[in-house]
Amino acid sequence: MSQPMFQGVLPALVTPFRNGAVDEKAFEALVERQIAGGVHGLVPVGTTGESATLSHEEHHRVVEICVKVASGRVPVVAGAGSNSTEEAISLVRHAKAVGAAAALVVTPYYNRPSQEGLYAHYAAIHAAVDLPILVYNVPARTSVDISNETLTRLAALRNIVGIKDATSDLGRASQQRLTCGEDWTMLSGNDDTALGYMAHGGHGCISVTANVAPDASAAFYNAVLAGDWAGALGFQDKLINLHKALFADASPSPTKFALAHLGLCSEEARLPVVPCSQAARAEVLRALREAGVT
Repeated sequence: MSQPMFQGVLPALVTPFRNGAVDEKAFEALVERQIAGGVHGLVPVGTTGESATLSHEEHHRVVEICVKVASGRVPVVAGAGSNSTEEAISLVRHAKAVGAAAALVVTPYYNRPSQEGLYAHYAAIHAAVDLPILVYNVPARTSVDISNETLTRLAALRNIVGIKDATSDLGRASQQRLTCGEDWTMLSGNDDTALGYMAHGGHGCISVTANVAPDASAAFYNAVLAGDWAGALGFQDKLINLHKALFADASPSPTKFALAHLGLCSEEARLPVVPCSQAARAEVLRALREAGVT
């Protein structure tokens, strides 16, 4: 079996703000902390990075900083999705121009395209930009679910290389592994089900929890990749309540609260996301203690 293009844990990085603007220094430090923690890649300006409320200028700048700070030590998979195909092409072009290793392209939201429309969307991006593309399927946010049959068609295109699957439907990994080919990269979009996803043949996870606990997250995925399932289960038990707590309120507000508690950035988010509730804060603090994150 060939080596997947991406594997292990790739944090879906938060975008820190201060007084309404991107806090570039804090972001640089967060990227360095992730690399020092042993993560296998970086994903700026995804859902957790609040891409929906960044301007194009801010989006470009965050990707540029991430690529520059990473400096080739780990691959950068830049968020580049849109419900407009032309806008997505523009974002993927920028990702390529600044040196990202690949782009993460969410299925178009709000439009609710057909399966043929989804195929045409990704095929158009593929034709316009020579850069590896990961499809991001998150129907709970987009109201559209790309089918395994459509993914099988897309896998035949050279630069459509894999998927971030945030459906929690573990059987899909087995089906895609059989139909999309051995080069198809399969990354979970859910920390809590990533262990099961990898048991079905997945290669890793684009993780929220790694923002807060990069060392433990990297150790978990290293154990799975080494075939140490018992060791991985131990890390799963250690982190499972943190996985849950970071979604105790609208994401990424609990993650930003955790990072602020650790002194790493402000908890400021962009409206309509507001700071997380007191109940969520208490849950996050309990989970941090249980996970040994200080």
